Amino acid sequence: MARTLAIDEAVPLLLRGGLLAYPTEAVWGLGCDPDNEAAVLRLLELKQRPVEKGLILVAAHLDPLRRWLDLPALPPERLATVLASWPGPHTWVMPAAADAPHWVTGGRDSIAIRISAHPVVAALCEGFGGALVSTSANRGGEPPAYTRAELDPVLDQAVDGIVAGETGGLAQPTPIRLALDGSVLRG
Repeated sequence: MARTLAIDEAVPLLLRGGLLAYPTEAVWGLGCDPDNEAAVLRLLELKQRPVEKGLILVAAHLDPLRRWLDLPALPPERLATVLASWPGPHTWVMPAAADAPHWVTGGRDSIAIRISAHPVVAALCEGFGGALVSTSANRGGEPPAYTRAELDPVLDQAVDGIVAGETGGLAQPTPIRLALDGSVLRG
């Protein structure tokens, strides 16, 4: 079983390429440094998730996400709608910057982004100094963990640490919508 960590203990693990489990708005998530290809590929292998599916990035505010995004590709009214929903439990698929790594985008020209108001997620991102990968803490085909006790024992053993805290209590994972037109990909 992975050790439970405070934010200040978790950040050095992220900086060294570690994988963490942590509470999010609805479910427990897995995260790592999105710039660290080895860490992301380890996370994908652990989840049994193909790289082609892409991943969500989460941050405490927009600034650390700007380099991953092609914001001018969004019409101003669509960008305003997206920005008005944050911080909060809203994930948007947005145009990706040309140099956004394929291990995060899944080889697409878009990237899923959320600016979280969840106190643990926001503090973890602030402590880390940037965006994190945020994907549900479950393996392919398995249900997500809504509580710490529901974490898959394999994941519990494989991550480098588990950040202390509780989920935000949402009944379902955050909705995912296309920033270009607002259509819902996951409700």
